[in-house]
Amino acid sequence: MLSQLLVSFATLPDPRCPGRTRHRLLDMLVIAVCAVMAGAETWVDIAHYGQLKQPWLATFLALPSGIPSHDTFRRVFSLLDPQQVEQCFRQWMASTAPPLPREVVAIDGKTVRRSFDRGRAQGPLHVVSAFATEQGLSLGQVAVTGKGQELAAIPVLISNLHLANTIVTLDALGCQQAIARQLVAQQADYILALKGNQGRYYRAVKSYCQTACCQRWAEYPADYDAFDHRHGRRVRRRAWVLPLGQELVGLRAWPGLRSIIVVETIRQVQYQPGTRAEWRYYLTSCLDAPAVLIQAIRRHWAIENSLHWVLDVVFREDEARSRDRVATRSFAVLRKLAFNLLQQGKHQPGSLRTRRRNAGWNDDYMSQLLTCVRENCRMAVL
Repeated sequence: MLSQLLVSFATLPDPRCPGRTRHRLLDMLVIAVCAVMAGAETWVDIAHYGQLKQPWLATFLALPSGIPSHDTFRRVFSLLDPQQVEQCFRQWMASTAPPLPREVVAIDGKTVRRSFDRGRAQGPLHVVSAFATEQGLSLGQVAVTGKGQELAAIPVLISNLHLANTIVTLDALGCQQAIARQLVAQQADYILALKGNQGRYYRAVKSYCQTACCQRWAEYPADYDAFDHRHGRRVRRRAWVLPLGQELVGLRAWPGLRSIIVVETIRQVQYQPGTRAEWRYYLTSCLDAPAVLIQAIRRHWAIENSLHWVLDVVFREDEARSRDRVATRSFAVLRKLAFNLLQQGKHQPGSLRTRRRNAGWNDDYMSQLLTCVRENCRMAVL
């Protein structure tokens, strides 16, 4: 894993003047990744970790001038081309843990809330990520300024990922014909949430589906019907996979579109009277069984629960008060690198927070995570 990381980042251009550098760029990268895995949250933390762990780091790094200072870390990472850093990260993931066949790849954005700078009239950084839901790994990211730029970042991210034979899920913002066309061109299937931002399409689908599901039961029985009782809630989920009827002739222009998915969720909360019903609609190019499609829709939330929540709570990303835009983007990649490496130990007892502490306290455990080779030949079972 470490060797693949070094190979992937070996092409990262060094912005410093040749012949006037004291520290190797790859050494600084490895120190930073190890430090973030061990709990570092700032450049000062990274330099301090390197000083404390210098004897161990010297066993596999050159360290010609020892450990860089925190100012050197900050300055060098602020000079790096953030797009090149993100591209190297995507190359590393493509070589070590490509998506499994029919794996659900969820794409969504997250704002690094405290990365704004009022003095420069600079809004917070917004990072669009792709998450392999079964492997629990971040496949790549593209950072933009503000949530309003998320739509422009999605095609860039998709174009740099290997998505053949996967199911890509996107929320309503990504429900665009251009994105569907791009996914089909990359031999991926899609499930796109359809909401009010697609005005006439949404109204047509809503009318057609509710007529089919509520008034034509004999012709369109539910393809999926299951109950779930946990966390003080009883939930019934019913789903229909409907063909494109004559009422939806306008949707035939969508690339690869094969059917409409309708999900009805009926919730009853313990100790509260009554029930609440919610209808959701999706466009899909998939030919999988209805149960597989429902599972894929539910797995989309893994990017929120298993990635964004972890970055906020375990890595404290929203508390990071970095005003330098380039350094903020680079640190966001470091967190994803650390997250993916820590995921190599998820089969062992303990939470990710515990594994992070163990990585900082136990050099043997850190070495194990860095050298772990992930088995990627396992087939997805959905």
